[in-house]
Amino acid sequence: MILGTSRAVRVFAYPEPIDLRKGYDGLFGLVKSGLGRDPLSGDLFLFVNKRRGACKVLVWDGTGLCIFQKRLERGRFAVLWRDDGSVVHLTASELALFIEGCDLVGRRTLSPGIVKPKVLALDRSA
Repeated sequence: MILGTSRAVRVFAYPEPIDLRKGYDGLFGLVKSGLGRDPLSGDLFLFVNKRRGACKVLVWDGTGLCIFQKRLERGRFAVLWRDDGSVVHLTASELALFIEGCDLVGRRTLSPGIVKPKVLALDRSA
């Protein structure tokens, strides 16, 4: 399952493990207080437990909060926590790889940088 289908979707990984018994209100609070972000922005917020065997993604879809949850039957999710406690930003493609269990996510850049369009010609009609 892919959450977010374009590069415009931003993904923020919580910078430390959490108790995944938290539901909508608990995760909403972590986004507001721990990440300093708006949970109703449409961005995706990734949370992982201490053992890295399960994760949750919180997202506002325009009509309500949604939680996607996955538990790996074998292995562990990649480590997304940095020593400095900084928030890890992922692309939607990297989130999909993370949810599939790819262990490179967070350790190296897996998606190309954002391409900024260049002005190719000046409008001389003005």
